[in-house]
Amino acid sequence: MTITKTRRDVLGNSALRPDGAAKVRGDFSFTSDLNAENMLWGATLRSPHAHARIISIDYSEAWKITGVETIITADDVPGLPTYGLISQDQPVFARDIVRYMGEPIAAVAADHPETCRRALAAIKVEYELLPVLSEPEDAISGTVPAIHPDGNLIRHQRIVAGDVSATGPIVVEGTYDIGMQDQAFLGTEAALGFPDHDGHGVEVHVATQWLHEDQKQMAACLGLPENRVRLVLGGVGGAFGAREDISLQVHTALLALRTKRPVKMQYGREESFFGHVHRHPAKVWMRHHADQNGKLIKIEARFVFDGGAYASTSSAVLINGVTHTQGPYVCHNAIVDGYAVRTNNPPCGAMRGFGVVQACFAHEGQMDKIAAAAGIDPVTVRLINAMKTGDTLITGQTVESVAPVERLIRETNEIPLPAPLPDVVDELHLPGGSGITSERKHIRRGIGWGVSIKNIMYSEGFDDYSTARCTLKDGAVTLKFATSEVGQGFVTLAPQIARSVLGVDDVVCDTIDTNIGSAGSTSASRQTWMSGGAVDGACRLVRERLFEHVGAKYGVDPIRLIIDDTDIVDTVGTLRVSVHEATQGVTISEEFEHHHRPTEDLDENGQGNCHVAFAFVAHRAVVDVDPELGLVKVVQIATTQDVGKALNPLSVLGQIEGGIAQGLGLAVMEEIIVENGRVRNPSFTDYLLPTALDAPVVVARLVEEPDPQAPLGAKGVGEPPCISVTPAIVAAIRDAIGKDIPRCPVRPQDICL
Repeated sequence: MTITKTRRDVLGNSALRPDGAAKVRGDFSFTSDLNAENMLWGATLRSPHAHARIISIDYSEAWKITGVETIITADDVPGLPTYGLISQDQPVFARDIVRYMGEPIAAVAADHPETCRRALAAIKVEYELLPVLSEPEDAISGTVPAIHPDGNLIRHQRIVAGDVSATGPIVVEGTYDIGMQDQAFLGTEAALGFPDHDGHGVEVHVATQWLHEDQKQMAACLGLPENRVRLVLGGVGGAFGAREDISLQVHTALLALRTKRPVKMQYGREESFFGHVHRHPAKVWMRHHADQNGKLIKIEARFVFDGGAYASTSSAVLINGVTHTQGPYVCHNAIVDGYAVRTNNPPCGAMRGFGVVQACFAHEGQMDKIAAAAGIDPVTVRLINAMKTGDTLITGQTVESVAPVERLIRETNEIPLPAPLPDVVDELHLPGGSGITSERKHIRRGIGWGVSIKNIMYSEGFDDYSTARCTLKDGAVTLKFATSEVGQGFVTLAPQIARSVLGVDDVVCDTIDTNIGSAGSTSASRQTWMSGGAVDGACRLVRERLFEHVGAKYGVDPIRLIIDDTDIVDTVGTLRVSVHEATQGVTISEEFEHHHRPTEDLDENGQGNCHVAFAFVAHRAVVDVDPELGLVKVVQIATTQDVGKALNPLSVLGQIEGGIAQGLGLAVMEEIIVENGRVRNPSFTDYLLPTALDAPVVVARLVEEPDPQAPLGAKGVGEPPCISVTPAIVAAIRDAIGKDIPRCPVRPQDICL
């Protein structure tokens, strides 16, 4: 008789998400689903103007509305009046000046959302309109008045590497425009605040990416010790960087403390467009010098990132952009200038890809121009210049990460192309889809490439760490961490780690809150490395104590013990005992704080080891284009990604497919339209998102070369999928129609011949 053992959800296997079934059924509790007894509703009054002086605020009529419990303004903020991730430059409520359309002016708490709406409408604000600074170049020039006490320039960074006088027989240049993209998470901002009984503390359940950073900023604004501001992670309906900044957290807490009742705040879709940061629109000029064979000699570049009204993470986004100027290619000579500026446009900050998206769109357009000038194909030019482990960046940093760039390109190129479009085809399969507008005779097919490098973890000397606790009791494990689960799957990965290290199957994750040390932000593709490392470290400490316990009980040297499946085994003796049996009546708990290796700030010439590690990916796009109508259908995306080690292959594939969809959106449809500081399309009616009908066939391969620096050998996989897919799609459109397109998203008018 053959006994088949049940497959365990350990590392390397495709464990299913513990929250997956509930989300599919609609049973999962997102933050917007939370309620409490005696709860009030909160809402925010926002400026309709991009730049104005507040002359007066009259809320006397709002107070007369039955059901209104309180109204708060800047005068009611007891602590620091401003907040911010890097620079505390953004007011909780505007006091004298509003600097962007949608800036908070006041907040109300009332018995019903409709009462809140009526109260906001009754508040009368008198404004004096001020000149709007909407062009980033004006902010750099210094010819316009400062819109903020800290000035219009957030940061300027220069990089000078090698011989800046070097040149070559091939010189190509271009200016590339990248539009403002919204993270477009489906679950809008929401929070539920509970005041302490003594009125000197608050607990807020919130959808966020970084519990402890929220706690720190909130406590400062509330004038409370951090331990009196407790945060609990609510169900998060997507994030992609937009939940890294404060949105409604302070407002919710202030209203709850003022009314001494639970208060819930939840944005609608339009308010969400004004309530969080977006991807920086950017203009990137590049000039590349190459030899006659297409080998890079020198890069010149100028980046301008529009940070909008407040700093958010603009300075860090800028550094990511300029330090990735060369892409995944070898080049020893460079001169780069990068600027991040304030304007009266909506604030911009973190979004998946974090500055590298903008750099990649430009350098990949340049690589295609070099290929054309050298008379070689797009694959060859990338292979000639491909970076490898040990090469040096233009910042002087050595790439110690595994860098299988050549392998990525070759394996992507080996993926079969889709079958040619037949002469007779269902119109639904043509550009335009269900619109049935295209005709087969007009369709042109194109192929394009994109390859990228992406730093992972935080940079420039940031003390980046993550904390986790593992408790083993009676054969079961409880894991405690503050790692925000925003859909990336850490609540699946963490139990896999515990099962692998400790030989148990019964693993639960405790409430994710601030009752443990920080896990940092769920961003920068860092949580597998950082929180995975913390969970792994805590589990290994528990295993050491477990072996000590078993060794003492059975008279065995603990150094001889290992975990074999679900048993503890003596490697030189006969002892074999299950972990479940060995831990009956025993509780072992350990906490571990994982840090990555130190990084450093760049100097005045942009030199320094400012990044921790890097991941790489290649994309090849196949598109069908109707140049008569300016329509595009992305037919196939082939990709090979450097993942270090696939700890959960199914989860990795999900990240790849999701990232590709987001990069496709930036390539051909997603853009927030801002005119003179005014957002023109704050809705999913006018801000277009890819649907399942727009999704291409994705053929993905993984390159598993474990990174020796990574605690589990694995690199973060969240950001790379969305970076080089955008330039690959745009390159395929260029290939199809033979026309230079220097911007994304590509509009119909950019295509039409």
